[in-house]
Amino acid sequence: MSDATETREPGVRGEAFRAKRRGRNLALLAVLAAFVLIVYVVTIVKFELATG
Repeated sequence: MSDATETREPGVRGEAFRAKRRGRNLALLAVLAAFVLIVYVVTIVKFELATG
């Protein structure tokens, strides 16, 4: 039976795991950056409409 706390073996499986995690982290970074940009743009537009 496999234990959930079992450590991962270094090697091919470990490299694949790290590559997959890195890809997921980069995707999350892109989503977060897009969200921040959208909030920034909406704030600027609302400010312009309020003072316009």
